[in-house]
Amino acid sequence: MRIIAAAGVLASLVFVSGMMASQSALADLLPVPPFKGNDTGGIIAYSMATQVDARQAAVDHCARYGKVVKFLAVQAYEGGYISFACRWVPYGAADRPIRTLY
Repeated sequence: MRIIAAAGVLASLVFVSGMMASQSALADLLPVPPFKGNDTGGIIAYSMATQVDARQAAVDHCARYGKVVKFLAVQAYEGGYISFACRWVPYGAADRPIRTLY
């Protein structure tokens, strides 16, 4: 009886590990949005940056959190990204950034 139970547990572990291994193979097929960010920063697809004002999009995004934008890197080719960070207003600044209401 113990051998049958052990074989059942082993079969279920093999099945679960096989499912987990196959999931990592599909990670590159997930779509990535052209603009993605949170309160610490974000990325803008270079293809979107050629169509819209990427600088203004980043400024509006960071202003929603009461922060200012700092651009970090640009990969200037198709498939590349523009990365930015949202930072608190530096010391000595007179006012907080203007918040966008849309």
